[in-house]
Amino acid sequence: MKMIIAVVQDKDSPRLAQNLVKEGIRATKMASTGGFLHAGNTTFMIGTTEDKVPQVLDLIQSSCRSREQVVTPMSPMGSQLESYVPYPVSVQVGGATVFVIDVEQFEQF
Repeated sequence: MKMIIAVVQDKDSPRLAQNLVKEGIRATKMASTGGFLHAGNTTFMIGTTEDKVPQVLDLIQSSCRSREQVVTPMSPMGSQLESYVPYPVSVQVGGATVFVIDVEQFEQF
């Protein structure tokens, strides 16, 4: 048994959820917030058998795409604010961060 934890951007969440349902793959969906951009994410927890892991990973990869976004960085902690001038920078966001974890025991009541 495996646990797949996928952190995806909120914009990709509906597409991934719909594709998982189409394939009959159950998932628990939780709202989460990223630490870098402080933007909304969705975390999917998917319990599955080991032989279905490649299928689930393919669904995640095809449902979640990366994109460029212009952001203004936050001021560094402890710096003098009058000397800090934030300039917008382009960063790559989206896609998915995925963890595949062995599950020692699974119970369903």
